Amino acid sequence: MERDGLFELRRRTFDTPEFRGIEFIEAEAKSIINHVPGNFLPFRWTINPYRGCTHACSYCFARVTHTYMDMDAGRDFETKIVVKVNAPDVLRRQLAAKRWKGESIAMGTATDPYQRAEGRYRLMRGILRALIDYRNPFSILTKGTLLLRDLDLLVEAAGVTDVSTALSVGTLDEDVWRRSEPGTPHPRARLEAVAALNDAGIPAGVLMAPILPGISDRPEQLRAVVRAAIDAGATHVSPILLHLRPGVREEFMPWLAENHPDLVARYEGVYARGAYAPAADRKGIGETVGGIVRREGGLRLRPDVAERVRRNGRWSRRGPAGGRTGPGDGEQLALLP
Repeated sequence: MERDGLFELRRRTFDTPEFRGIEFIEAEAKSIINHVPGNFLPFRWTINPYRGCTHACSYCFARVTHTYMDMDAGRDFETKIVVKVNAPDVLRRQLAAKRWKGESIAMGTATDPYQRAEGRYRLMRGILRALIDYRNPFSILTKGTLLLRDLDLLVEAAGVTDVSTALSVGTLDEDVWRRSEPGTPHPRARLEAVAALNDAGIPAGVLMAPILPGISDRPEQLRAVVRAAIDAGATHVSPILLHLRPGVREEFMPWLAENHPDLVARYEGVYARGAYAPAADRKGIGETVGGIVRREGGLRLRPDVAERVRRNGRWSRRGPAGGRTGPGDGEQLALLP
């Protein structure tokens, strides 16, 4: 069956505790480098070796992509994971094509490339090896500490091309974390990964995303993440307020009603006009986090990491990769020392 550019091979389950209840749909992709239309994001090309995500984050904006394949954005998204088993081979073919100009590729912009499935399928090692061989620049955003498994390849890649990484850490609040993103590694483990990457000379920052109004936006909650990011040597701290796009809103609001019923009316008001909170709210969260960073002494990068960041122009007040932020990302702030 061909669907959305994917040819389905077979469905598999694994009777191990970490994969119990999860179905893997192995598929062959026609292409793996995806073009991002428009110019409102700081990247033009992406790679997503998986669709669906066992992180099961209540707010995940990528949930709607499952509906393109006649699956639902709720439980199906969390338990039916599409695996593009030929991703490394297809990538090599595309990188070798004369029409490919060697532009930077972002990974982790939709579903997480280092979710649990990667521990079994190991697609990212093949993808990284191809990018290294073709000296193609790339960035990775993830909540998966499994990224450290490939530290050797990231170090090798940084020797031949531009590499940047970021770990998404929206909160250190134990209750908020367990309720809102139950399948993710502990946020402190993610910050340890940030430290390990920077210690290895790989620029790694922290994306504070999403910040949930009334749930994870108290000053002391924000300060805890900023302080830990600074201690981890983060190259940037970028806060982003929750987005609720169509398809995601329908999944998130029932979660909110169950876990924070007192906030339902507030969210209905905040997101009454669309997917994004009002511009003043987004700007305010950026100013708040920026102020915390400055009061905490600012970001202090290792000299070699700082030099690589500056040379590559990866992080500026315009946002990651020196690019423009999206219409809902006015709060995003990338801070250098």
